[in-house]
Amino acid sequence: MLYHLYIKNQYMQTKQTMTNQSAKDSIKTIITAIRSEEKLLRAKYAVLAHQNMLGMGLMLVSLGALIGLGSLYYMAQIPAWVCIVLAAMVTSISHELEHDLIHNQYFAKNRWVQNFMMLTVWIMRPNTVNPWFRRKIHLQHHIVSGTDQDLEERLVGNGIKNPFLRALVIVDGLLGLLINSKRFSKEIKNFSFSRVFNAGFPITTSYFIVLYSVIVFHLADLFLPVAANAPAWALSVMNVFEFLMVVLVVPNIIRSSSLNFVTSSMHYYGGVNNVFEQTHVLTSRLFMPFHLFCFNFGKTHTIHHYVPNQPFYIRQLISDKINEVMKQQGVRFNDFASLKNANAYPSS
Repeated sequence: MLYHLYIKNQYMQTKQTMTNQSAKDSIKTIITAIRSEEKLLRAKYAVLAHQNMLGMGLMLVSLGALIGLGSLYYMAQIPAWVCIVLAAMVTSISHELEHDLIHNQYFAKNRWVQNFMMLTVWIMRPNTVNPWFRRKIHLQHHIVSGTDQDLEERLVGNGIKNPFLRALVIVDGLLGLLINSKRFSKEIKNFSFSRVFNAGFPITTSYFIVLYSVIVFHLADLFLPVAANAPAWALSVMNVFEFLMVVLVVPNIIRSSSLNFVTSSMHYYGGVNNVFEQTHVLTSRLFMPFHLFCFNFGKTHTIHHYVPNQPFYIRQLISDKINEVMKQQGVRFNDFASLKNANAYPSS
């Protein structure tokens, strides 16, 4: 139902704002191609029919991998940098799973199991708002993508021209929220700082407590003998926090920074009239390091804007063929010029 309402909305926008019939035809051609490739893929691989079990299996495997990496690091079997890099890759899967859960791709008829999965992926990627709140702003994103009402993308840097401010927002979501709160209150309908901030309690709140506690402790220790004079219980707490920094916090900084940079770069901001103009596709090798930590997001996410109700692994498998179709239909690729213009869609 959501998918049909979404496509109807896109077609209505296209009819109202586009004078060129080719845009509407291109949208229809791309959607048809995506659906056709998915149908062929599902006919070829029977396992794809077991969508709930695939989603649960991928979540449990990624969770197990994260716990395994943490255990190896705790037992001094791997160095911190290895744990951080591999954990960042693993947690990128949790984002894709959360994205699918938002669109009811797993256990849509069993809310208990679905909510369990959403809680699990939130714990694995704790530096964002809870998945239930994100569902609201993400579904709204599909309706208002490319406009100043798109809270989800604006929270991660989309539409910011100042490169230093943009980098800060991309890396630290809490500071970004604090800095942009006044502007958002004026520009985004029904925006509430407290509502967004509280949507992170208690998991995201705990994440930032760990992060800033470790930063403040070590900065203070550079100038004052904090560690030497701290009580034993405080040092024990700090040891736990430092372990979490390696296993969960720093990996998620890498993961979310990569994802935020890619998604805020590929979504247009301003001058957008329909789904055809909402995104461009990022296939440049310059983005390869970031794609390692956001599960190839820039290459596949545009497909999602045309067909939202589709598991992430389907997009991965059909992306090469569909990207060729989108290129033929005039979808933009690697539009780096838009980055210099705060992601504005080109007027010509």
